[in-house]
Amino acid sequence: MGRIIVCISVALLLLLSASAGLEAPSCITPSSSMPYGSIKDNSSLEEPSLWQVIGILNSKDRVDLTHSFRPGIPHWSGFPNETVVAVFNYSTSGFLAQQFSIVGQWGTHIDAPAHFHQGKRTVDQIDVKEMLLPLVVLDIHEKVLKDPDYTVSMDDVSAWQSRHGRIPEGCFVALRTDWSKRWPNQTAMLNTDRNGTFHYPGWSMPVLKYLYEDRNITASGHETTDTDPGQETSKDNYTLESYVLGQDHFQIELLANLDQVPEYGAIIVAAFPKPEGGTGFPARVFAILP
Repeated sequence: MGRIIVCISVALLLLLSASAGLEAPSCITPSSSMPYGSIKDNSSLEEPSLWQVIGILNSKDRVDLTHSFRPGIPHWSGFPNETVVAVFNYSTSGFLAQQFSIVGQWGTHIDAPAHFHQGKRTVDQIDVKEMLLPLVVLDIHEKVLKDPDYTVSMDDVSAWQSRHGRIPEGCFVALRTDWSKRWPNQTAMLNTDRNGTFHYPGWSMPVLKYLYEDRNITASGHETTDTDPGQETSKDNYTLESYVLGQDHFQIELLANLDQVPEYGAIIVAAFPKPEGGTGFPARVFAILP
């Protein structure tokens, strides 16, 4: 029975990787240490049906990585606040319909490449195959506790890879800082000092270059309002966000609950509406746990 379960799990991983156009995750790369032999040795196994795959996925726990949005939530200071108007209500019409007025970059949201670079992909041009991906979590929250200005380093990446192998191509990499625990307090999120400088963590160029140019990841995301650390955004420097979007990849900002997701082995679903020509939109993101 144990061998059957392992084989089904391997087939599921292979099917998900193939359907998303990804290489097999390192955890199922053939090796002499793999139990019950290599993938090649089990090549006669029948591929599970999609309904069988759903049955397996439905047996797994899920974690919502999305903040609910409403007027007054943390956002870039240049954006207008959200407004919500009931255009029909129960008392006069027998049903409720609301009109939401929001900027695309609101709450947990996708940034499409066109957000920073004219001519690159808009939200409606993101392929649906990019919405279901293996999830890698780079966990730096303990370092952020000691230094809110901390930026992820190649040492952090190397430590992850020493535990789990190379970051798989085509995956989604999320940066865990636990900054989302400050939500929805705008003051706490910005962490501004007396000189008006923001102090919150972020990505670094060496890590982003490695992830996108060497490991060929599909997308990345973080818990803070920006890709760049607070000390840089205080100076209106968004070099790192411009880099990610300039590679024609999307990112998800203001993720939540990454502390409930393992750093290896989960799957992320990042779904969002399809506004034609849109540069951003609120997203619904969740993880399927291994």
